[in-house]
Amino acid sequence: MRKLALLLLLAGAAVAQTAPNATRYTIILAGNDAGYATVTEKPDGALEAYYEFNDRGRGPKITETLTLDKAGVPVKIHSVGNDYLKAPVEEKYELDHGLATWSNRAENGAKPIGGEPFYISISGAPEETHLLAKALLASPTHKLNLLPGGEATITKWGDMGLTLRGESKTFVLYGISGLDFAPTPIWVSEDGKLFAQVQGWFAIVPEGMEGMVNNLASAQQRFVDQRAGQLAHTLGHTARFGIAIQHVNLFDSETATLRPHTTVVIVDNRIKAVGDDGKVAIPRGAMLVEGAGKTLLPGLWDMHVHLQPNDGLLDIACGVTSVRDLANDTEQLLAMRDRFDQRGEIGPRVVMAGFIDGRGPYQGPSKVFADNVDEARADIDKYASLGYVQIKVYSSLKPELVPKIVEMAHAHGMRVSGHVPSGMIASQFIADGVDEMQHMNFVFLNFMPDVTETRTPARFTEVAKRAADIDLGSDQVKAFLTLLQQHKTVVDPTLAIFEGMFTDRPGKMSQGYAAVADRLPVQIRRGFTYGGMPVPEGMDQRFHDSFGQMLKMTKLLYDNGITIVAGTDSLAGFTLHRELELYTQAGIPAPKVLQLATLGAAHVMKRDGEVGRIAPGMLADVILVPGDPTQNISTVRNVQVVIKDGVLYRVEELDKALGVQPVQ
Repeated sequence: MRKLALLLLLAGAAVAQTAPNATRYTIILAGNDAGYATVTEKPDGALEAYYEFNDRGRGPKITETLTLDKAGVPVKIHSVGNDYLKAPVEEKYELDHGLATWSNRAENGAKPIGGEPFYISISGAPEETHLLAKALLASPTHKLNLLPGGEATITKWGDMGLTLRGESKTFVLYGISGLDFAPTPIWVSEDGKLFAQVQGWFAIVPEGMEGMVNNLASAQQRFVDQRAGQLAHTLGHTARFGIAIQHVNLFDSETATLRPHTTVVIVDNRIKAVGDDGKVAIPRGAMLVEGAGKTLLPGLWDMHVHLQPNDGLLDIACGVTSVRDLANDTEQLLAMRDRFDQRGEIGPRVVMAGFIDGRGPYQGPSKVFADNVDEARADIDKYASLGYVQIKVYSSLKPELVPKIVEMAHAHGMRVSGHVPSGMIASQFIADGVDEMQHMNFVFLNFMPDVTETRTPARFTEVAKRAADIDLGSDQVKAFLTLLQQHKTVVDPTLAIFEGMFTDRPGKMSQGYAAVADRLPVQIRRGFTYGGMPVPEGMDQRFHDSFGQMLKMTKLLYDNGITIVAGTDSLAGFTLHRELELYTQAGIPAPKVLQLATLGAAHVMKRDGEVGRIAPGMLADVILVPGDPTQNISTVRNVQVVIKDGVLYRVEELDKALGVQPVQ
């Protein structure tokens, strides 16, 4: 949800129907043109903003009218259209004689106010980000109160000179704090006009300036790296003489049991000793960490991420010390991984999977495509040369290429996983030799062969409508489980994202984030009440029941010895906690859930010789949580100390940097 909300907010340049006097922008996803945005000033001085983009059949289409006061702050907003998941949008805001009122699919509020607060729409056009930047720059304090809550500030990061159409111009990069876990970057021209926004694989630039994205991204990254390096220096604590964690309950990930009254000694970036309290030599001058009443676990793995800026800090703050990236911009990912490894930025260990899709109207947000064997071979060879350990195929890939990709990837010692390409069902995908499949919806689509087009949102909507009808005790399901067993196929369910899609409702706090929402920044928290997929009339209970079937299927997989890996494909860090909770709700014992999220993941990725266990010689990736997560898995939400590669992080300090309130 957070990344969806950010896409809606950060498409920053915004907007409106093409008119002779409109300013027009191009929206770019992963280097590919995906849509456009325009802004037009109407005769009455109001702005009409429009934007839309297409992301694999999903994407928003918003028209927004903004009436501004003399200071350029919106006093009236009206947005209509559809959101990223194609749900209808209508949002209104008005400030009249000191009373602010607003309504959208999740909220219906009113608040008497003073001054000039800035309302942030949940589903508005992204021109609002530009207007906010201008208003913040005009404020004497460079601060503004936000509605419905929070505060925004703006800081100048730097500038860059460019020659455009033969004319030299300077563009200034600002960071807006208060909207997200990290400052939101925005490029503004000297005369105050929006120039561009670049965030991860999303960018929006003036039409005709698409070729400047890489230059902007590189310049912006220097400032982002400076901030990240400063945080790494101040928040990462090294111990010259080692670290000793005493009196702790140690989670043995091999046996999935607790070992009480244990001392663990870490020297440099390795675990040096593990033993009973009082029987382990503690180096003189070592940093002492008291573990009484707490549990020490191997660092957690998130096996399904797409790393974006600031995700590394979120992961470490939540106890995630290793991740598997399943699709990203190659250059950005390699650079991020290197910064994590070299301690220039706080973040987890990264194993990389290379993304390959076929070309077409629903192609993934990628620069890497293969429509024949030669293209696939070249892609695989390139990924292997860069140290990738896995290939992930996607929905538009030609089904006949799957066995060839499996053969070529396996020749490099690489795993193969992914979406089941459109035109196949999961049993065919498995029979072709893949090592793993992503997402529980593809398991259920195996029993819906009539759903032949799965590149569109039908791969979600049809499962939400029909999964509840699948007989999990049927011969067909049993045969599928046997096939998984025979091929030793791993499943990455990503249950938390389907819980949100199928069961979140507008105006109600998302169950997946309810436990942590009050600790998060206001504008992040608002997104958790926005709801999931549009629910057809009379289908509310059916959607809930279909998600219930996913939980039952997860338990069936576990009971039949199918390897499960815990991945999120969503908000970094916090979502993994929910994923693990859902496995226990499905009926998997908490100790086994902790095992699969530590040693189990490391074993799948052939890293179990270095991480996943707390034993002498292993890399020092451990987390300290209060209480006993083998009895209550939710205690992993309350991580207090994270040690990654021998560097100690106090989570309360990381949370402060993220704008997250401490655990009470």
